[in-house]
Amino acid sequence: MSGNVDEEEANVTHTGPKGVINDWRRFKLESMDQESLPPQKRELLRQMSSPHRPKDDGRGGLNRKMSVQEYELIKEDDEKCMKKYRKQCMQEMHERLSFGPKFEGVYELDSGEAFLEVIEKEHRLTVVVVHIYKEGIKGCEALNSCLDCLATEYTSVKFCRIDAGVTGAGERFTDDVLPTMLVYKAGELLGNFLATNQHFNEEFFATDVEAFLNGYGLLPEKDLVVGGEEEEAAVDVEAVE
Repeated sequence: MSGNVDEEEANVTHTGPKGVINDWRRFKLESMDQESLPPQKRELLRQMSSPHRPKDDGRGGLNRKMSVQEYELIKEDDEKCMKKYRKQCMQEMHERLSFGPKFEGVYELDSGEAFLEVIEKEHRLTVVVVHIYKEGIKGCEALNSCLDCLATEYTSVKFCRIDAGVTGAGERFTDDVLPTMLVYKAGELLGNFLATNQHFNEEFFATDVEAFLNGYGLLPEKDLVVGGEEEEAAVDVEAVE
């Protein structure tokens, strides 16, 4: 029975200032390469991350104060680990508040089945932008580059691309309608833009595609990031340093 209780306690996500510190300590332990750590450092992190009070230590595990010696032992790893922890906290908060999942880069779809799956099974709040292209067709390469850029700024949007030849509907996506850009949300087609490059100048950039999609109200708010890291976290983890 006691073993089950310990296991349940280990999986608890704490709240409040002490809870944040406890979660940070546990994250730090789990994210480090345990085998490469000196024994003294490994044992210290284990004690700091213990979800319950050790029987042989009346001062307790998680909530005890760190000594100067202990701090000196682990502080060199704090900054890197803190950035990872902050990013994880923000992503978990993002999903918990029903903003939908976050994505990285442009996803290459390799079949008509994959095309249908991303439309029908994606999160109901996620905007899906699909670029249908063909190698050598004017505008396709430029649009691919533009979407690569936008994917880094709109991580709540799922950007995808698929070669017209593997869609299973090649007769519909002939060379004269490429590049085609389709926009979906909750399985519904919101935008159907054939020969998309005709909406732009001969040379166009990510800002042009962004303004075009925003003109139809198809993009959500741009991610608020500074220097690639979220500077304003709703969960204040600075206190654990």
